[in-house]
Amino acid sequence: MFTGIVERIGTISSVETTTTGKKLVLKTSPWNSPPTHGESISISGCCLTLASHRAQGDDLLITFDIVPESLRRTTLGNIAQGTSLNVERALRVDSLLGGHQVQGHVDDVEQILALTDSGTGEQRLRCSLQNIDVDTIVPQGSITIDGVSLTIASVEEDYFEVALIPTTLKETTLGMSKVGDYVNIETDIIARTVARVLRNMQKK
Repeated sequence: MFTGIVERIGTISSVETTTTGKKLVLKTSPWNSPPTHGESISISGCCLTLASHRAQGDDLLITFDIVPESLRRTTLGNIAQGTSLNVERALRVDSLLGGHQVQGHVDDVEQILALTDSGTGEQRLRCSLQNIDVDTIVPQGSITIDGVSLTIASVEEDYFEVALIPTTLKETTLGMSKVGDYVNIETDIIARTVARVLRNMQKK
């Protein structure tokens, strides 16, 4: 489980197609406590299992094997060397829950339709509503975009918007986003559960 509070931005050192999907090597700055083999790490919102890690000078190289289902459902299917990705280690029992409960199970991808500056350092990001369950998109509810915990500012029939504060723009890849980019979306697990239960009740 994660919180959607991005810890750092990593850069793809290499990506290789394998017989079981892709092997991703990501370069990040070192962590205070070293990672362990098999631990779960959120890479731009997608929960991946750490296959290996090693130091390279002042950097840390972390390696993941990405299976076809993750490649199909997330933006990781179109990644390239040099791409920046958000990184968050799994939640500890004694961690502060600063964002919301994030599983790292991406629902699907959506496209950035607009980016609007407020003039006060805040930016409004508009996303399409084509692939994810619209019943889970609730104004003032939580949503995860590329691994970043955000609050839904507004919802219309075919899009929703979130507000990006200066800290989010500076410390996550959302500050590098452009109109037309695709992003990983994970809807709130509570909203998903409620929507499914209500729909099942209506069928009876």
